[in-house]
Amino acid sequence: MENLTDEKINELKITSNNIRKSIIEMLCEAGSGHTAGALGMVEIFSLLYFAILKHEPKNPLWINRDRLVLSNGHICPVLYATEAHAGYFPISELKTLRKLGSRLQGHPHREYMPWLETSSGPLGSGLSQAVGMAIADKINGGDKTIYAILSDGEHDEGNTWEAIMLANKEKLSNLIVIVDRNMIQIEGNTEKIMPLGDLKEKYKNFGWFAQEIDGNNFREINNAIYNAKKNTESPSVIIANTIPGKGVKAWENNYKWHGKAPNKEEAEMALKELGSRN
Repeated sequence: MENLTDEKINELKITSNNIRKSIIEMLCEAGSGHTAGALGMVEIFSLLYFAILKHEPKNPLWINRDRLVLSNGHICPVLYATEAHAGYFPISELKTLRKLGSRLQGHPHREYMPWLETSSGPLGSGLSQAVGMAIADKINGGDKTIYAILSDGEHDEGNTWEAIMLANKEKLSNLIVIVDRNMIQIEGNTEKIMPLGDLKEKYKNFGWFAQEIDGNNFREINNAIYNAKKNTESPSVIIANTIPGKGVKAWENNYKWHGKAPNKEEAEMALKELGSRN
């Protein structure tokens, strides 16, 4: 892992701002999609793809790459935008989001983009898939890190907790879960719909190495992943408290932007706000 210098953090801030602009542009062009979660996870995706992941954008099926499973597939605009800026495909292709014939569907489809580790749509399945990958890599004597990105809302799903138990049973120290703890889901606040309580403590009680961080702070994200990679006794989880809609003040922490795309006027306002930060 890379030590984050002030210079690297400044580079990541610029990259993150550009990714946010791309997310807004592609959602506006599509006229539908999920805005809040995608904007809130930009720092995590930027750090993973530009500083942490073992991957090769020009050789995306490289056998020794780390694996990243996006369980909450509805935030795929942040995945697509980050991969485009990292060099997986042209940035101009982002404008095809959700259009007929596009590779960039509203939920990731591995048939169209073979370097994606899974197709994702139904919430609650991603962690089980990541656990399977982590078990397979252990059996094969590999040295990959398997990352799984989960929403907090999908912890309403029983399948998620079955996977949490299995990961502990198998002592999958090669598995790092990052939970987007943005406190919203499509119908409102997570704690009003199905209270999740202290997720860090819950994971610890299931035998995991658990940390809780500011998910929009590069140093905290980097340090947490560093600590997780040092852990060799159990699976690791990072509860990342993020700001849904981050970067656009009018949208931040507003659950109504969970599944809403900006119209032209809203997008212009947001891009103007983000443009002032470069």
